[in-house]
Amino acid sequence: MTQGIVENLITQLSKLPGIGRKTAQRLAFFILTMPSEEARGIATAIVDIKDRARFCSVCFNITDTDPCGICSDPSRDKKRICVVEEPSNILAVERTRSFNGTYHVLLGALSPLDGITPDRLKINELARRIQSEGTSEVILATNPNTKGEMTAQYITELLKPYNIRITRIAYGLPIGSDIEFADEVTLTKALEGRREM
Repeated sequence: MTQGIVENLITQLSKLPGIGRKTAQRLAFFILTMPSEEARGIATAIVDIKDRARFCSVCFNITDTDPCGICSDPSRDKKRICVVEEPSNILAVERTRSFNGTYHVLLGALSPLDGITPDRLKINELARRIQSEGTSEVILATNPNTKGEMTAQYITELLKPYNIRITRIAYGLPIGSDIEFADEVTLTKALEGRREM
């Protein structure tokens, strides 16, 4: 009986992305040795997020209030919108503490081969926001891959008639890396994104 519940936990944990069977097994035995209140805290947090989380009606970030805390924050610069692919990207940008505008989550990136066309993303909602909010700049922070580039280019073309500043995040060599180990695309982008010293 006990082996059945441990095996069930391992099976459930291995459904998480990036968690293989061995990691799921280690996590299961770690959870088994945790104090009960800590294990219940994890279980409660999972149930809470499934029951209460929803998308913000303005930016499509994950929230339990609508609009989300960022959209409703009066200290935020509402004229600047950083466009990202997924809600998790907001956490990455916020960790930098260098952006005080608002966000717009596309909930994916263009991928016609996978059936992800503009109407499947929150692109039209972005255009409506720009019209109604008096946006002065849109910062495209989609991923630096084929899908992200295609999405950024599509949005750029769509927003050109609005006469607003459209920028793309720079990317290239990470701090602490060696040029000799950089691939050609990364090094090319680093050269293109160079700035005055």
